[in-house]
Formats: sequence, structure tokens, C-alpha cells
Amino acid sequence: MVLEMKVPSPGESITEVEIAEWLVEDGDYVEKDQAIAEVDSDKATLELPAEESGIITLKAEVGDAVAVGEVVCLIDTSAEKPEGSAPKAEAKEEPKKEEPKAEPKKAEPAKETYASGTPSPAAKKILDEKGIEPSSVSGSGRDGRITKEDAVNAVPSMGTPTGGSRGETRSKLSMLRRKVAERLVSAKNETAMLTTFNEVDMSPIFELRKQYKEEFKDKHGVSLGFMSFFTKAVIRALQMYPAVNSMIDGKEMITYDFCDISIAVSGPKGLMVPVIRNAENLTFRGVESEVKRLAIRAREGEITVDEMTGGTFTITNGGVFGSMLSTPIINPPQSGILGMHNIVERPIVRDGAIVIAPIMYVALSYDHRIIDGKESVGFLVAVKEALESPVELLMDGDVKKALEL
Repeated sequence: MVLEMKVPSPGESITEVEIAEWLVEDGDYVEKDQAIAEVDSDKATLELPAEESGIITLKAEVGDAVAVGEVVCLIDTSAEKPEGSAPKAEAKEEPKKEEPKAEPKKAEPAKETYASGTPSPAAKKILDEKGIEPSSVSGSGRDGRITKEDAVNAVPSMGTPTGGSRGETRSKLSMLRRKVAERLVSAKNETAMLTTFNEVDMSPIFELRKQYKEEFKDKHGVSLGFMSFFTKAVIRALQMYPAVNSMIDGKEMITYDFCDISIAVSGPKGLMVPVIRNAENLTFRGVESEVKRLAIRAREGEITVDEMTGGTFTITNGGVFGSMLSTPIINPPQSGILGMHNIVERPIVRDGAIVIAPIMYVALSYDHRIIDGKESVGFLVAVKEALESPVELLMDGDVKKALEL
């Protein structure tokens, strides 16, 4: 019996996928549930498992866009598994004896004399006027002498270097990369996007991490990073300014009473944005554990469409790549995104004195159609206040209890 394997639906609204890689070859014997291919949808990369055991016949090539429900391969389930299947040895062919080839006659080198590369007086005058070295001009005159015509036709190099590589490569964008590009352009074109900036003195968080990070990691098995502080600060600010936790649906504005925080992470197939569900109910340990779990799944290509669907607000951290400042693009249909950046020691004024402190610039991009300047600036100030006073505003004055130590 020959089984037709069709592309399953990876998720709602997805109508086609792209064959990213075949993990088996045409004619291989495959086991049931064995991963036979990786397919890219516009949201994630997924593995395609064999539905039955048997000999496989591929019906699509890498890079093909295949509609959901279309046949991508056939599996002959009646075929028996080959015993001791070892790699097929390539038959060795005895090298054919080649008949000796007649050696081509070597071209005699051009005869060089004292005149080779020497310009005539008229040619020298022209080359001097053009600022061209005679050594860079090939002479066409007798014995390689540079003629007046050679000098007239000579073109200055204008200092352009020669001999370097000028190659280029062309590769097809994955379906995921193309979808990300479409969404980013759509966000720029269809929203009234504006960005506001602020700076955060990270000294209090540095002190807390320095004092408790080892104890936190020993007890919970995860590091006490910056993401839990930023997530907690964002949740507090979203509850203070609900308009930022909203989105437009036609002529209506939807405001959420929960905080599903999307976190942008870099994966092997490009940018992934998994979601921390109901982040408002998580502790510092809970946020750090969820961030670690989702980041690992994204980087190993195991993230699912469901784990990236939804989200009411996004946090992106360009600082891990060294970014000082940026204007992040809204992740539609959300209305706001917070950009974190690198932490640099800078001089600031504290209590009337100039001191050196670890400073991070933060940016909030927002949809001005539903979020006014008051809400956007107030939101970012609330984030700043919480990060600069974490014990009072994020931990209710009890660090040990907040960190579950």
C-alpha cells in the first residue's frame, strides 16, 4: 500500500509552508514518527514526522512552497525494512587509461627590450597631464613602446584598488523571514508609530543581583537576570496605563486585563517572539524560568506556533548585541514595544554631585492612534521609576520574599 503524506495545518490562518530541509533521501526506508523534513511556516519552523514505516518517495524539493493538504511524499508501507542497512558503497570503476595528449605549442613570450613600457615624448606629455604612471599603461607600439594613441586612450584609475574579490551570493529568503519583513513594513505603514526615550540608572538592580544572584541560582536553578526586573516593571506600568495594553480592532479598541508579554529572541531561522502568558501572576523565579525555557526552544527550533501567538505587549533587548539606542518596531496587532539597550557607565548627577553609574537607554515605540503622549511618556517614566526603586515598587519592600529565598 502506498500512503500519500500531505502537509498538515501548522496553525490557524496558515495556508502554505515551505520545505526548508529534507532529513531523508529519496528511496530511504523511514520509521513511523521519524522526522523526515523541516518545514517553514510564516510563524515557525516545524518538523514533519513520517505517518507510517516504509520506503519514501519525495514529491517536493527544498525551497518549494507547498499548500496545506498537498502531497509532499509517498510511503510504500508494504516494503520491508532492509536488513543491516549499511551505507551504499560506491562501485569503484577502474580508471580508464588515457591516451597521451599532444602537448599544445607554447606561445612565445613577447620580446621585451629597453623600449618596453617606455612612452614616446608626445605620449609622455599626455600621460603627465593626466597624472598617469607609464607603468600602468600597456604599449601597443613596436617592442611594447607606449604610443601617443595609447596615452590618449589611457584612463586614470582614480585610486580605485584592483585585484580584490568582487563576488556575490544570492539566497532565497525563508518563508518566516519574508513574513517578518511583511509584518514590519505593515506596522510602519498602517500604524501612527512614534518613539519616546528615557534613561535608567541600573545601580539598584546591579546591587541586588550582586548580593543575591548566587543564592537565587543555587535555589532555583536559573540566573537572576535583567528580564525579570523589566517584565515586572512593564506589568506594573501596563496596569497603571491600560491604553498601552490595548489594540485596535476595526473601529473598536480592545483593552486587556491580563499581561501576555512577548519577548523577542534571535533564533536560527530569524527573529522569534514567544509569549509569557499571564506574566502578572509570575514571581521573579517564574519569569526567569519561562524566559529561559522559551529562549532555548526558540534557538533549538522547537518553538510552536501556539507559543508565539497572541501577546499584548513586547519587550526586545538589542543591548545583548551592543545596541546603544534604537527605535523598535511595533509587533502588530499590539500597540507598544519596549526596547532595552546596552548598559554603559556614564556620568550623571545624583544628589547634586557628578557620579559614574551604569546607565541604560530605553525606548518605547507606540501606536499614537490609541496611545497619547501622556500615556506613553507616563508609561516609560513608570518603568524607569520601578527599575530605579525595585525593592519598594517591585518587591513590596521584602527582597527575600520576592525572590523566594
